[in-house]
Amino acid sequence: MIETSLFLIAAVFLLAGFVKGVIGLGLPTVAMGLLATRMAPAHALAIVIAPAILTNIWQTFGGPYLRDIVRRLWPMLLGLVIGVWCGAGLMTGPHARYGTPILGLLLVIYGVIGLGRVRFRVPRRHETWIGGVVGIVTGVVSAATGVQVIPSMPFMQAIGLDKDELVQALGVFFTTATVALAFGLAEAGLLDVSVAWPGMVAMAAAFGGMWLGQGVRTRMHPEAFRRWFLIAMIGLGVYLAGEAISKIRA
Repeated sequence: MIETSLFLIAAVFLLAGFVKGVIGLGLPTVAMGLLATRMAPAHALAIVIAPAILTNIWQTFGGPYLRDIVRRLWPMLLGLVIGVWCGAGLMTGPHARYGTPILGLLLVIYGVIGLGRVRFRVPRRHETWIGGVVGIVTGVVSAATGVQVIPSMPFMQAIGLDKDELVQALGVFFTTATVALAFGLAEAGLLDVSVAWPGMVAMAAAFGGMWLGQGVRTRMHPEAFRRWFLIAMIGLGVYLAGEAISKIRA
């Protein structure tokens, strides 16, 4: 059983790392979505934390825009931490069973927005307060599901960051989110030695997948891969939400 679980974890993070290597994001989303089909979201997040932090730190310092990003996005980053703190316990408390259907719904929303190429525009003068609200909402959602793409991703696209800035900004944002979540998981007693070995397997597989994905990126058109990735996320989200809702009703 342990060997089977480790094989599953390795396969999931190899795929999640591959996705991140090709399109620059998606590791926590893919990993949480797939692991949630076999374990509680809180346990899945405990395994996701270390690979997510390390791969996002690499992405955070992979460009020259860090100071400008922090200066521009600090309200959203602060709101994110506040939101995670306010949502502490949502993943492990009495309402934890609702985390999986919410995660499924978020994956569907994420996929539909991406496929529909929905574009929002936020005027520069409103970035501060809208960013703070987006950060708080994303923090609460992240505390409940472990996923940080809604509504943060549409907001960062709406403020007009160019491609390289956006990739580095995602690294900064996801690093902040996963570190904040790590403190919450540690306080809940979920980050203990029992996740050390699965976490190391996940980390090795994630970096291996990223290496493979970066190699494919030079040969494959990222937009085609992104489209199929989003379709797969919608399918996975529908499956997660449907299965979880049927269990809640049972």
